[in-house]
Amino acid sequence: MQRKACHVFAEKMGWTICKEFLEKGVSGFKISANDRDAIQDLRAAAEKKEFDILLVFMFDRLGRIPNETPFVLEWFVKSGIQVWSTKEGQQTFETDCDYLLNYIRFWQAGGESRKTSLRVKTRLGQLVEEGKFTGGAAAFGYRFVKSGTITKKGRELVALEIVPEEAAVVQYIFQKTVNEGYGTWRLCKLINEQGFRTHSGAKFQSNTINRILRNEVYTGHYVRGGKRSELIEGIQIISEDVFAQAQNILEARNVVNARKSNIAYTTRGAALLGGNIYCAHCGARLHACTYSAKRTLADGTEKVYHQIKYVCPNRARRRGQCDGLTEYTSTRIDEAVLAVVHDLLDKIKGSVRTDALERSYKEALRQKKADYNRLLKEHEELMLIIQKLVGEIGVAMIGKSRLSLEDINQSLVVHRKKLAQLEQLIPETLKAVNAEQDTLKNLDARYEQFLGFAEEFDGATRERKKMIICDLLERIEIGRGYEINVLIKKGYFDLIGKS
Repeated sequence: MQRKACHVFAEKMGWTICKEFLEKGVSGFKISANDRDAIQDLRAAAEKKEFDILLVFMFDRLGRIPNETPFVLEWFVKSGIQVWSTKEGQQTFETDCDYLLNYIRFWQAGGESRKTSLRVKTRLGQLVEEGKFTGGAAAFGYRFVKSGTITKKGRELVALEIVPEEAAVVQYIFQKTVNEGYGTWRLCKLINEQGFRTHSGAKFQSNTINRILRNEVYTGHYVRGGKRSELIEGIQIISEDVFAQAQNILEARNVVNARKSNIAYTTRGAALLGGNIYCAHCGARLHACTYSAKRTLADGTEKVYHQIKYVCPNRARRRGQCDGLTEYTSTRIDEAVLAVVHDLLDKIKGSVRTDALERSYKEALRQKKADYNRLLKEHEELMLIIQKLVGEIGVAMIGKSRLSLEDINQSLVVHRKKLAQLEQLIPETLKAVNAEQDTLKNLDARYEQFLGFAEEFDGATRERKKMIICDLLERIEIGRGYEINVLIKKGYFDLIGKS
Protein backbone atom coordinates (compact mmCIF):
# COMPACT_ATOMS: atom_id res chain seq x y z
CA MET A 1 0.00 0.00 0.00
CA GLN A 2 2.78 2.44 0.97
CA ARG A 3 4.87 1.58 -2.07
CA LYS A 4 1.96 2.11 -4.47
CA ALA A 5 1.13 5.46 -2.84
CA CYS A 6 4.75 6.61 -3.24
CA HIS A 7 4.81 5.62 -6.93
CA VAL A 8 1.55 7.50 -7.63
CA PHE A 9 2.85 10.58 -5.80
CA ALA A 10 6.21 10.54 -7.65
CA GLU A 11 4.47 10.22 -11.00
CA LYS A 12 2.16 13.11 -10.14
CA MET A 13 5.16 15.30 -9.20
CA GLY A 14 7.09 14.28 -12.32
CA TRP A 15 9.93 12.70 -10.35
CA THR A 16 12.09 9.79 -11.47
CA ILE A 17 12.49 7.03 -8.90
CA CYS A 18 16.14 5.96 -8.85
CA LYS A 19 16.05 3.60 -5.86
CA GLU A 20 13.68 2.12 -3.29
CA PHE A 21 14.37 1.15 0.31
CA LEU A 22 12.02 -1.27 2.07
CA GLU A 23 12.07 -2.60 5.63
CA LYS A 24 10.02 -5.56 6.85
CA GLY A 25 9.52 -6.44 10.48
CA VAL A 26 11.62 -3.50 11.73
CA SER A 27 10.23 -1.32 14.53
CA GLY A 28 11.01 2.35 14.07
CA PHE A 29 9.90 2.87 17.67
CA LYS A 30 12.15 0.27 19.30
CA ILE A 31 15.21 0.28 17.02
CA SER A 32 17.54 3.27 16.71
CA ALA A 33 18.30 4.72 13.30
CA ASN A 34 21.96 3.81 13.92
CA ASP A 35 20.94 0.13 13.95
CA ARG A 36 18.72 0.23 10.85
CA ASP A 37 20.50 -0.72 7.63
CA ALA A 38 18.04 1.15 5.38
CA ILE A 39 18.58 4.47 7.20
CA GLN A 40 22.36 4.04 7.13
CA ASP A 41 22.28 3.21 3.41
CA LEU A 42 20.13 6.30 2.79
CA ARG A 43 22.60 8.48 4.68
CA ALA A 44 25.52 7.10 2.68
CA ALA A 45 23.68 7.73 -0.60
CA ALA A 46 22.78 11.28 0.51
CA GLU A 47 26.42 12.06 1.31
CA LYS A 48 27.37 10.90 -2.21
CA LYS A 49 24.60 13.11 -3.73
CA GLU A 50 23.02 10.09 -5.41
CA PHE A 51 19.49 11.54 -5.10
CA ASP A 52 17.76 14.89 -4.62
CA ILE A 53 14.48 13.94 -2.96
CA LEU A 54 13.61 11.46 -0.24
CA LEU A 55 9.95 10.41 -0.47
CA VAL A 56 8.22 8.42 2.26
CA PHE A 57 4.62 7.39 2.74
CA MET A 58 4.54 9.24 6.07
CA PHE A 59 7.40 10.82 8.00
CA ASP A 60 7.06 8.30 10.84
CA ARG A 61 8.43 5.67 8.40
CA LEU A 62 11.82 7.22 9.22
CA GLY A 63 11.27 6.35 12.88
CA ARG A 64 9.14 7.00 15.92
CA ILE A 65 11.73 7.83 18.56
CA PRO A 66 10.90 11.36 19.83
CA ASN A 67 14.42 12.28 20.93
CA GLU A 68 16.12 10.91 17.79
CA THR A 69 13.99 10.82 14.61
CA PRO A 70 13.38 14.63 14.35
CA PHE A 71 17.15 15.07 14.06
CA VAL A 72 17.39 12.29 11.45
CA LEU A 73 14.92 14.13 9.21
CA GLU A 74 16.68 17.44 9.91
CA TRP A 75 20.02 15.88 8.90
CA PHE A 76 18.70 14.96 5.43
CA VAL A 77 17.31 18.47 4.84
CA LYS A 78 20.55 20.13 5.96
CA SER A 79 22.45 17.75 3.64
CA GLY A 80 20.59 19.27 0.70
CA ILE A 81 17.93 16.57 0.35
CA GLN A 82 14.25 17.52 0.01
CA VAL A 83 12.17 15.30 2.28
CA TRP A 84 8.57 14.68 1.26
CA SER A 85 5.66 12.63 2.56
CA THR A 86 2.74 11.49 0.40
CA LYS A 87 0.38 12.56 3.20
CA GLU A 88 2.13 15.49 4.92
CA GLY A 89 3.92 17.29 2.07
CA GLN A 90 7.44 18.69 2.33
CA GLN A 91 9.29 19.26 5.60
CA THR A 92 11.46 22.39 5.71
CA PHE A 93 13.50 24.05 8.46
CA GLU A 94 13.20 27.74 7.74
CA THR A 95 11.45 29.00 10.88
CA ASP A 96 11.25 28.13 14.58
CA CYS A 97 7.74 26.87 13.89
CA ASP A 98 9.15 24.33 11.39
CA TYR A 99 11.48 22.95 14.05
CA LEU A 100 8.68 22.76 16.61
CA LEU A 101 6.21 21.06 14.24
CA ASN A 102 8.90 18.58 13.20
CA TYR A 103 9.47 17.57 16.84
CA ILE A 104 5.76 17.48 17.70
CA ARG A 105 5.09 15.16 14.74
CA PHE A 106 7.52 12.49 16.02
CA TRP A 107 6.57 13.03 19.65
CA GLN A 108 2.98 12.25 18.64
CA ALA A 109 4.10 9.23 16.54
CA GLY A 110 6.08 7.88 19.49
CA GLY A 111 3.03 8.30 21.69
CA GLU A 112 0.88 6.37 19.23
CA SER A 113 3.43 3.55 19.20
CA ARG A 114 3.37 3.39 23.00
CA LYS A 115 -0.42 3.34 22.98
CA THR A 116 -0.50 0.59 20.36
CA SER A 117 2.06 -1.44 22.31
CA LEU A 118 0.05 -0.99 25.50
CA ARG A 119 -3.19 -2.05 23.80
CA VAL A 120 -1.55 -5.18 22.36
CA LYS A 121 0.10 -6.11 25.67
CA THR A 122 -3.15 -5.51 27.56
CA ARG A 123 -5.17 -7.68 25.20
CA LEU A 124 -2.58 -10.48 25.19
CA GLY A 125 -2.57 -10.32 28.99
CA GLN A 126 -6.36 -10.60 29.04
CA LEU A 127 -6.24 -13.62 26.73
CA VAL A 128 -3.67 -15.28 28.99
CA GLU A 129 -5.79 -14.64 32.07
CA GLU A 130 -8.75 -16.17 30.20
CA GLY A 131 -6.69 -19.33 29.69
CA LYS A 132 -6.13 -18.90 25.94
CA PHE A 133 -2.90 -19.77 24.12
CA THR A 134 -1.43 -16.57 22.64
CA GLY A 135 1.17 -17.92 20.25
CA GLY A 136 4.59 -19.47 20.00
CA ALA A 137 5.84 -23.00 19.43
CA ALA A 138 4.38 -25.95 21.32
CA ALA A 139 6.73 -26.86 24.16
CA PHE A 140 8.10 -30.40 24.37
CA GLY A 141 5.35 -32.47 25.99
CA TYR A 142 2.52 -30.84 24.03
CA ARG A 143 0.99 -30.69 20.56
CA PHE A 144 -1.42 -28.21 19.01
CA VAL A 145 -5.12 -29.00 18.67
CA LYS A 146 -8.01 -26.87 17.42
CA SER A 147 -9.63 -24.93 20.24
CA GLY A 148 -13.03 -24.28 18.64
CA THR A 149 -12.64 -20.53 19.26
CA ILE A 150 -12.96 -18.41 16.10
CA THR A 151 -11.41 -14.93 15.95
CA LYS A 152 -13.04 -11.87 14.40
CA LYS A 153 -10.93 -12.51 11.30
CA GLY A 154 -12.40 -16.00 10.94
CA ARG A 155 -9.29 -17.90 12.10
CA GLU A 156 -9.55 -20.72 14.60
CA LEU A 157 -7.28 -20.47 17.64
CA VAL A 158 -5.19 -23.44 18.73
CA ALA A 159 -4.77 -24.94 22.19
CA LEU A 160 -2.21 -27.24 23.78
CA GLU A 161 -2.76 -30.94 24.38
CA ILE A 162 -0.46 -33.22 26.38
CA VAL A 163 1.55 -35.87 24.53
CA PRO A 164 1.76 -38.66 27.16
CA GLU A 165 5.11 -40.10 26.02
CA GLU A 166 6.77 -36.68 26.01
CA ALA A 167 5.09 -35.66 29.28
CA ALA A 168 6.72 -38.69 30.96
CA VAL A 169 10.13 -37.40 29.82
CA VAL A 170 9.35 -33.94 31.22
CA GLN A 171 8.37 -35.47 34.57
CA TYR A 172 11.56 -37.55 34.52
CA ILE A 173 13.66 -34.39 33.96
CA PHE A 174 12.06 -32.57 36.88
CA GLN A 175 12.24 -35.63 39.14
CA LYS A 176 15.95 -36.16 38.49
CA THR A 177 16.66 -32.45 38.98
CA VAL A 178 14.70 -31.95 42.18
CA ASN A 179 15.12 -35.32 43.88
CA GLU A 180 18.60 -36.35 42.82
CA GLY A 181 20.27 -33.12 41.76
CA TYR A 182 21.07 -34.19 38.21
CA GLY A 183 22.58 -31.48 36.03
CA THR A 184 21.58 -30.75 32.46
CA TRP A 185 24.55 -32.58 30.94
CA ARG A 186 23.78 -35.82 32.78
CA LEU A 187 20.10 -35.53 31.86
CA CYS A 188 20.95 -35.02 28.17
CA LYS A 189 23.09 -38.14 28.20
CA LEU A 190 20.39 -40.24 29.87
CA ILE A 191 17.54 -39.04 27.65
CA ASN A 192 19.48 -39.29 24.40
CA GLU A 193 20.62 -42.81 25.28
CA GLN A 194 16.96 -43.79 25.66
CA GLY A 195 16.32 -42.62 22.09
CA PHE A 196 14.15 -39.57 22.80
CA ARG A 197 14.38 -36.58 20.44
CA THR A 198 13.03 -33.03 20.38
CA HIS A 199 10.15 -31.92 18.14
CA SER A 200 12.68 -31.07 15.42
CA GLY A 201 14.21 -34.55 15.61
CA ALA A 202 17.42 -33.30 17.22
CA LYS A 203 19.18 -34.71 20.25
CA PHE A 204 18.61 -33.04 23.61
CA GLN A 205 21.16 -30.37 24.54
CA SER A 206 21.79 -28.62 27.87
CA ASN A 207 19.86 -25.54 26.72
CA THR A 208 16.92 -27.79 25.75
CA ILE A 209 16.77 -29.16 29.29
CA ASN A 210 17.10 -25.65 30.73
CA ARG A 211 14.17 -24.39 28.64
CA ILE A 212 12.03 -27.27 29.87
CA LEU A 213 12.96 -26.64 33.50
CA ARG A 214 12.19 -22.90 33.14
CA ASN A 215 8.88 -23.23 31.29
CA GLU A 216 5.99 -22.52 33.64
CA VAL A 217 3.41 -23.92 31.22
CA TYR A 218 4.16 -27.38 32.64
CA THR A 219 2.43 -26.29 35.88
CA GLY A 220 -0.81 -25.82 33.92
CA HIS A 221 -0.62 -22.03 33.57
CA TYR A 222 -0.20 -19.83 30.52
CA VAL A 223 2.21 -16.99 31.34
CA ARG A 224 3.01 -13.91 29.29
CA GLY A 225 4.10 -10.37 30.08
CA GLY A 226 3.65 -10.78 33.83
CA LYS A 227 0.12 -12.17 33.39
CA ARG A 228 -0.79 -15.69 34.47
CA SER A 229 -3.84 -17.82 33.78
CA GLU A 230 -5.75 -19.83 36.33
CA LEU A 231 -4.85 -23.50 36.57
CA ILE A 232 -5.71 -25.42 33.38
CA GLU A 233 -5.73 -29.00 34.58
CA GLY A 234 -5.74 -30.42 31.06
CA ILE A 235 -2.21 -29.15 30.38
CA GLN A 236 -0.62 -29.63 33.83
CA ILE A 237 2.35 -32.01 33.78
CA ILE A 238 4.29 -30.85 36.88
CA SER A 239 3.01 -29.65 40.26
CA GLU A 240 3.68 -26.04 41.14
CA ASP A 241 5.69 -27.08 44.19
CA VAL A 242 8.05 -29.29 42.15
CA PHE A 243 8.46 -26.49 39.61
CA ALA A 244 9.31 -23.99 42.39
CA GLN A 245 11.92 -26.37 43.80
CA ALA A 246 13.48 -26.74 40.36
CA GLN A 247 13.70 -22.94 40.00
CA ASN A 248 15.43 -22.65 43.36
CA ILE A 249 18.01 -25.23 42.30
CA LEU A 250 18.61 -23.55 38.93
CA GLU A 251 19.03 -20.14 40.53
CA ALA A 252 21.39 -21.52 43.17
CA ARG A 253 23.52 -23.15 40.48
CA ASN A 254 23.69 -19.98 38.43
CA VAL A 255 27.31 -18.87 38.04
CA VAL A 256 26.50 -15.57 39.76
CA ASN A 257 24.91 -17.30 42.78
CA ALA A 258 26.98 -20.48 42.92
CA ARG A 259 29.46 -19.21 45.50
CA LYS A 260 26.78 -18.24 47.99
CA SER A 261 24.39 -21.13 47.36
CA ASN A 262 24.08 -24.25 49.49
CA ILE A 263 22.63 -26.43 46.72
CA ALA A 264 24.83 -29.29 45.54
CA TYR A 265 26.27 -28.03 42.25
CA THR A 266 26.51 -31.64 41.16
CA THR A 267 25.47 -34.93 42.79
CA ARG A 268 27.93 -36.98 40.81
CA GLY A 269 30.75 -38.72 42.67
CA ALA A 270 30.97 -40.71 45.88
CA ALA A 271 31.18 -37.79 48.33
CA LEU A 272 28.05 -37.47 50.45
CA LEU A 273 28.31 -33.76 51.24
CA GLY A 274 28.48 -31.05 48.63
CA GLY A 275 27.29 -27.53 48.06
CA ASN A 276 27.16 -26.44 51.70
CA ILE A 277 30.38 -27.60 53.38
CA TYR A 278 32.85 -24.82 54.24
CA CYS A 279 36.18 -24.20 55.96
CA ALA A 280 35.53 -22.73 59.42
CA HIS A 281 38.76 -20.71 59.23
CA CYS A 282 38.60 -18.89 55.88
CA GLY A 283 34.99 -19.50 54.80
CA ALA A 284 35.93 -21.13 51.48
CA ARG A 285 33.73 -23.90 50.13
CA LEU A 286 35.46 -27.26 50.42
CA HIS A 287 35.87 -29.49 47.37
CA ALA A 288 35.60 -33.26 47.49
CA CYS A 289 38.31 -35.37 45.90
CA THR A 290 39.03 -39.10 45.80
CA TYR A 291 42.50 -40.51 46.43
CA SER A 292 44.01 -43.98 46.60
CA ALA A 293 46.47 -45.38 49.12
CA LYS A 294 48.33 -48.68 49.18
CA ARG A 295 48.90 -50.74 52.31
CA THR A 296 50.94 -53.89 52.78
CA LEU A 297 49.06 -56.51 54.77
CA ALA A 298 50.61 -58.98 57.23
CA ASP A 299 50.75 -61.67 54.57
CA GLY A 300 52.78 -59.37 52.31
CA THR A 301 50.02 -58.60 49.82
CA GLU A 302 49.20 -55.02 48.88
CA LYS A 303 45.71 -53.62 49.14
CA VAL A 304 44.49 -50.40 47.55
CA TYR A 305 42.13 -48.24 49.58
CA HIS A 306 39.98 -45.56 47.98
CA GLN A 307 39.04 -42.66 50.25
CA ILE A 308 37.40 -39.27 49.94
CA LYS A 309 38.75 -36.03 51.35
CA TYR A 310 37.29 -32.53 51.61
CA VAL A 311 39.93 -30.00 50.53
CA CYS A 312 40.17 -26.27 51.32
CA PRO A 313 41.13 -24.48 48.05
CA ASN A 314 42.63 -21.49 49.86
CA ARG A 315 44.96 -23.71 51.84
CA ALA A 316 45.74 -26.25 49.10
CA ARG A 317 46.16 -23.86 46.17
CA ARG A 318 47.10 -20.73 48.13
CA ARG A 319 44.14 -18.77 46.79
CA GLY A 320 43.78 -16.93 50.09
CA GLN A 321 44.79 -16.81 53.73
CA CYS A 322 43.76 -19.83 55.82
CA ASP A 323 45.11 -21.27 59.07
CA GLY A 324 42.96 -24.42 58.93
CA LEU A 325 43.87 -27.87 57.61
CA THR A 326 44.44 -28.53 53.93
CA GLU A 327 42.19 -31.57 53.85
CA TYR A 328 39.72 -33.47 56.03
CA THR A 329 38.84 -37.17 55.85
CA SER A 330 35.24 -37.52 54.74
CA THR A 331 34.37 -40.52 56.91
CA ARG A 332 34.51 -38.64 60.23
CA ILE A 333 32.64 -35.63 58.85
CA ASP A 334 29.96 -37.65 57.07
CA GLU A 335 29.22 -39.70 60.20
CA ALA A 336 28.85 -36.59 62.35
CA VAL A 337 26.61 -34.83 59.83
CA LEU A 338 24.47 -37.93 59.31
CA ALA A 339 23.92 -38.09 63.08
CA VAL A 340 22.61 -34.51 63.01
CA VAL A 341 20.41 -35.26 59.99
CA HIS A 342 18.92 -38.39 61.58
CA ASP A 343 18.19 -36.45 64.79
CA LEU A 344 16.46 -33.73 62.78
CA LEU A 345 14.47 -36.25 60.75
CA ASP A 346 13.35 -38.05 63.94
CA LYS A 347 12.07 -34.74 65.28
CA ILE A 348 10.25 -34.02 62.02
CA LYS A 349 8.48 -37.38 62.28
CA GLY A 350 7.03 -36.39 65.63
CA SER A 351 6.23 -32.78 64.72
CA VAL A 352 2.98 -31.03 63.83
CA ARG A 353 2.75 -28.08 61.49
CA THR A 354 2.85 -24.82 63.44
CA ASP A 355 1.54 -21.39 62.53
CA ALA A 356 5.11 -20.07 62.75
CA LEU A 357 6.04 -21.60 59.41
CA GLU A 358 3.06 -20.04 57.69
CA ARG A 359 3.88 -16.66 59.26
CA SER A 360 7.43 -16.80 57.89
CA TYR A 361 6.16 -17.41 54.35
CA LYS A 362 3.59 -14.63 54.70
CA GLU A 363 6.34 -12.22 55.75
CA ALA A 364 8.42 -13.20 52.70
CA LEU A 365 5.36 -12.63 50.49
CA ARG A 366 4.73 -9.24 52.09
CA GLN A 367 8.32 -8.17 51.38
CA LYS A 368 8.13 -9.26 47.73
CA LYS A 369 4.83 -7.39 47.27
CA ALA A 370 6.43 -4.30 48.80
CA ASP A 371 9.33 -4.57 46.32
CA TYR A 372 6.85 -4.92 43.44
CA ASN A 373 4.84 -1.85 44.52
CA ARG A 374 8.06 0.15 44.94
CA LEU A 375 9.09 -0.65 41.38
CA LEU A 376 5.66 0.38 40.07
CA LYS A 377 5.95 3.70 41.90
CA GLU A 378 9.45 4.30 40.49
CA HIS A 379 8.12 3.50 37.01
CA GLU A 380 5.32 6.05 37.39
CA GLU A 381 7.75 8.73 38.63
CA LEU A 382 10.13 8.09 35.73
CA MET A 383 7.28 8.38 33.21
CA LEU A 384 6.36 11.79 34.67
CA ILE A 385 9.98 12.97 34.45
CA ILE A 386 10.23 11.86 30.81
CA GLN A 387 6.96 13.59 29.95
CA LYS A 388 8.25 16.83 31.49
CA LEU A 389 11.52 16.57 29.55
CA VAL A 390 9.63 15.96 26.31
CA GLY A 391 7.49 19.03 26.99
CA GLU A 392 10.64 21.05 27.63
CA ILE A 393 11.97 20.34 24.12
CA GLY A 394 9.46 22.65 22.45
CA VAL A 395 10.38 25.45 24.88
CA ALA A 396 14.09 24.86 24.23
CA MET A 397 13.60 25.00 20.47
CA ILE A 398 12.30 28.58 20.69
CA GLY A 399 15.11 29.54 23.07
CA LYS A 400 13.05 29.99 26.22
CA SER A 401 14.26 27.04 28.28
CA ARG A 402 17.07 27.06 30.83
CA LEU A 403 18.15 23.71 29.34
CA SER A 404 19.75 23.14 25.95
CA LEU A 405 18.41 20.57 23.49
CA GLU A 406 21.61 18.56 24.05
CA ASP A 407 21.08 18.53 27.84
CA ILE A 408 17.46 17.45 27.41
CA ASN A 409 18.42 14.73 24.96
CA GLN A 410 21.13 13.34 27.28
CA SER A 411 18.74 13.37 30.21
CA LEU A 412 16.10 11.58 28.15
CA VAL A 413 18.61 8.89 27.20
CA VAL A 414 19.53 8.32 30.88
CA HIS A 415 15.93 8.23 32.09
CA ARG A 416 14.76 5.99 29.24
CA LYS A 417 17.56 3.57 30.09
CA LYS A 418 16.38 3.47 33.71
CA LEU A 419 12.82 2.99 32.46
CA ALA A 420 13.88 0.03 30.31
CA GLN A 421 15.61 -1.57 33.30
CA LEU A 422 12.50 -1.13 35.44
CA GLU A 423 10.29 -2.58 32.73
CA GLN A 424 12.49 -5.68 32.82
CA LEU A 425 12.50 -5.91 36.63
CA ILE A 426 8.76 -5.45 37.13
CA PRO A 427 7.67 -8.72 35.41
CA GLU A 428 10.48 -10.61 37.20
CA THR A 429 9.36 -9.25 40.57
CA LEU A 430 5.74 -10.08 39.81
CA LYS A 431 6.85 -13.60 38.95
CA ALA A 432 8.56 -13.84 42.35
CA VAL A 433 5.36 -12.63 44.05
CA ASN A 434 3.32 -15.28 42.23
CA ALA A 435 5.84 -17.97 43.15
CA GLU A 436 5.69 -16.99 46.83
CA GLN A 437 1.89 -17.03 46.71
CA ASP A 438 1.99 -20.51 45.22
CA THR A 439 4.36 -21.68 47.97
CA LEU A 440 2.05 -20.34 50.64
CA LYS A 441 -0.94 -21.94 48.94
CA ASN A 442 0.87 -25.29 48.82
CA LEU A 443 2.28 -25.12 52.35
CA ASP A 444 0.48 -28.26 53.49
CA ALA A 445 1.93 -30.17 50.57
CA ARG A 446 5.38 -28.78 51.43
CA TYR A 447 4.96 -29.99 55.01
CA GLU A 448 4.08 -33.45 53.74
CA GLN A 449 7.26 -33.34 51.70
CA PHE A 450 9.26 -32.57 54.85
CA LEU A 451 7.74 -35.63 56.46
CA GLY A 452 8.56 -37.58 53.32
CA PHE A 453 12.25 -36.74 53.79
CA ALA A 454 12.17 -38.53 57.13
CA GLU A 455 10.47 -41.59 55.68
CA GLU A 456 12.64 -42.00 52.60
CA PHE A 457 16.10 -40.90 53.72
CA ASP A 458 17.59 -44.21 54.84
CA GLY A 459 16.50 -46.05 51.71
CA ALA A 460 17.25 -43.23 49.28
CA THR A 461 19.96 -43.22 46.61
CA ARG A 462 23.18 -41.35 47.34
CA GLU A 463 22.12 -38.57 44.95
CA ARG A 464 18.80 -38.19 46.73
CA LYS A 465 20.48 -38.13 50.14
CA LYS A 466 22.74 -35.33 48.97
CA MET A 467 19.74 -33.26 47.88
CA ILE A 468 17.85 -33.88 51.14
CA ILE A 469 20.89 -32.87 53.20
CA CYS A 470 21.27 -29.65 51.18
CA ASP A 471 17.55 -28.98 51.66
CA LEU A 472 17.75 -29.48 55.43
CA LEU A 473 21.10 -27.86 56.27
CA GLU A 474 22.07 -24.25 55.67
CA ARG A 475 25.80 -24.68 56.19
CA ILE A 476 28.37 -27.19 57.46
CA GLU A 477 31.63 -25.74 58.81
CA ILE A 478 34.75 -27.82 59.45
CA GLY A 479 37.73 -26.65 61.54
CA ARG A 480 40.96 -27.97 63.02
CA GLY A 481 40.51 -30.94 65.32
CA TYR A 482 37.46 -31.86 63.22
CA GLU A 483 35.28 -29.38 65.03
CA ILE A 484 32.03 -29.44 63.11
CA ASN A 485 29.34 -26.76 63.21
CA VAL A 486 26.05 -27.60 61.48
CA LEU A 487 23.51 -24.85 60.78
CA ILE A 488 19.95 -26.04 60.16
CA LYS A 489 17.67 -23.99 57.91
CA LYS A 490 15.32 -21.71 59.78
CA GLY A 491 12.22 -23.18 58.16
CA TYR A 492 12.89 -26.49 59.86
CA PHE A 493 13.28 -24.84 63.25
CA ASP A 494 9.80 -23.42 62.72
CA LEU A 495 8.59 -26.81 61.61
CA ILE A 496 9.73 -28.64 64.75
CA GLY A 497 8.62 -25.86 67.06
CA LYS A 498 12.01 -24.29 67.86
CA SER A 499 12.88 -20.60 67.98
